Amino acid sequence: MPPLPRRDVKNLVKKLGADSRLAQKKEGLSDITRLCMENPDNLVAIAAAGAIPPLVHLLGRGSELHFENSNYSQNAAGALGMLSGNAANADTIAAAGAIPKLVELLGPASSDCVRQDAALALTSLASHAPVAVAVAAAGAIPPLVQLLGPAFPATVHENAAAALFQLAHSDEIAVAIAAAGAVLPQLRLLRPGSGAPVERNAAYTLMVLIEIEGSAVTIADAGTIPPMVQLLGPGASELEQEAAAKAEIAAGALRILARCAENAATIAAAGAIPVLVRLLGRGSPANVQAAAEAALMDLALHAEHAVTIAAAGAIPVLVQLLGRGSPADVQAATAAALSHISQHADNAVTVAAAGAIPPLVRLLGTAYPDIVRASEAGALQSIAHDNADNIASIAAAAAIPPLLLMIGPGPTETDVQWNAEGAMLALCEDNAKNRASVASIVAVAELARVMLMMGVGGDEDEDDKWDEDGEG
Repeated sequence: MPPLPRRDVKNLVKKLGADSRLAQKKEGLSDITRLCMENPDNLVAIAAAGAIPPLVHLLGRGSELHFENSNYSQNAAGALGMLSGNAANADTIAAAGAIPKLVELLGPASSDCVRQDAALALTSLASHAPVAVAVAAAGAIPPLVQLLGPAFPATVHENAAAALFQLAHSDEIAVAIAAAGAVLPQLRLLRPGSGAPVERNAAYTLMVLIEIEGSAVTIADAGTIPPMVQLLGPGASELEQEAAAKAEIAAGALRILARCAENAATIAAAGAIPVLVRLLGRGSPANVQAAAEAALMDLALHAEHAVTIAAAGAIPVLVQLLGRGSPADVQAATAAALSHISQHADNAVTVAAAGAIPPLVRLLGTAYPDIVRASEAGALQSIAHDNADNIASIAAAAAIPPLLLMIGPGPTETDVQWNAEGAMLALCEDNAKNRASVASIVAVAELARVMLMMGVGGDEDEDDKWDEDGEG
């Protein structure tokens, strides 16, 4: 539908005014709700025509329309929810006093339909960080948590979970959500049959709650791990959008939980490792691959799981993901996972044999983001540790020049420098040949610096010793 002319919108908004008869208000509210749904351009015109204050007035028990039929409050909440998708509108809606009224509509005096639309409006408002603080301060969290209970239908669950999902983006509000007893109700929503949006929103909120200091063990003890593993799905290479979103969130939650050895054992026992390895496949979206790699990386911190990850066939797949076609975040996560896996001596041999060293060295080049370069250097350090064959292979792949370039002349302050130093120590500690190579490169660089200071020119084409990949 084309947008309604602004003059017509203003006439509709006038019907909501205090001087209008009840029948006019009903008609105006119905028409404005319909226009909000028909065309996004109408939202701008409706807000500009001054609709927000009268719509807020129509919310809740103070409204003569609500007194006659609570569905009118539901329609007003729905219209305000759609209007609040715009940040400026959200501020205006909050300033007009809508938030306390919407929170009141979540309560026992409302029907499920009214609660559903009130929660949806709060979800839209809470997507704007400053307004989210006001929503929490108005006491929205306890009734939203209550609406996750078994007495309410799936439509109410979906919108209440979505509102908590938006509110949980703030660390302080996430603490309040946990304190309101949200963990167990959210866990119940992870059961099959809750519906994909409900599962996704509940899983995300739980993931945020797990990150609260000291809460991971408690939330794991409540039984979070098995349903999170289920949310990973079968690990199919081709994922629908909703399944991919759930898999990404679940992998993120399992990663945080895996930092505790006891939780890591539970995750492995629940069968997560083979599924996470399958999610590394080329058919998975890059964000899912990165999340699965990160989960495997933290599981690999525990030696027994590093062996299991390798046995599940992760290493060849991870090496493939170092390729030129992978996004930077995937390459960084891949190298970090290989670094942890390679801390087990047998795995380091397998990683080198799978051809990881050349792409890891290539990714040290200055053309790549620092997060990638730091991760690749960390992986080379693990692969080289106490393994003479791997040390020789890394040196032969021309890793020393770019690693020295990464360390630089100044103090060690960044992850790039720290990891490059670690890799160089692993390569040179017991290897005279590599130490001689370092000395030779440093001497040449110092000579070039002195000649430059003396004004002795050289071939400008030789100024840049390494190409954009950091190779000689």
